[in-house]
Amino acid sequence: MRYLIKFSYDGIKFHGFQRQKNEKNVQGTLEKVLSGVLEESIVIKGSGRTDAGVHAKAQCAHFDVNKKITKEDINIINRILNEEIVIKNYKLVKNDFHARHDVKYKKYVYKLNIGDFDKAKEGYYYQKKLKLDFSSMKKAIKLFIGTHDFRNFVSGLRHDYTTTIYKVKIKKKGNLVLFEFVGIGFYRYMVRHLVGALLDVGRGKAQVIDIKRMLDNPLVEKSLSVVPAEGLYLINVKF
Repeated sequence: MRYLIKFSYDGIKFHGFQRQKNEKNVQGTLEKVLSGVLEESIVIKGSGRTDAGVHAKAQCAHFDVNKKITKEDINIINRILNEEIVIKNYKLVKNDFHARHDVKYKKYVYKLNIGDFDKAKEGYYYQKKLKLDFSSMKKAIKLFIGTHDFRNFVSGLRHDYTTTIYKVKIKKKGNLVLFEFVGIGFYRYMVRHLVGALLDVGRGKAQVIDIKRMLDNPLVEKSLSVVPAEGLYLINVKF
């Protein structure tokens, strides 16, 4: 039987999602607890990987198991995980379902505090005192909508940098700023590159036309800022 689980986690507690030796990670932690409670070796396949420090409100993964899972099993698993990871729901899916390949879109939010440093937000917001031109930033963010070659906004090497972003939004409430991105897929550090580029525009270190050139000509030699992981959240995965 194949199950799909949706779960949240605090990125501060883990060195990223992917299983790795000698580092506490989401995948390894979850697999260990699932295997213990369900009494068989469990391997999970996530909808994608999040880096160290990135948080998730609704990460998803599938796994195969030989027994029917009950609500009590999930309650026991959540108690053992001690709120560092919380399984929010679970359901039986078809045996050919895949948590990564069957994704229709993902939503990420990046949280920024441009006011005074707030200790309570440490690790959960990027905190930097900034004066920003929101009019220019809102013009720039709209350029990301559509299907583009995003190689100028991705870290690392890939065979293909093309993906599609459906929706974008900038929200501001006082000194708190939220950047929202909804798209098919996001590559390594991609959201952090996009937000960094927008902040460069907002600070006058780059122009809206620079963003357009970097999208229209993926080989253009221009590098913009990359924000840290601490303000990034995976909010939703839709199948």
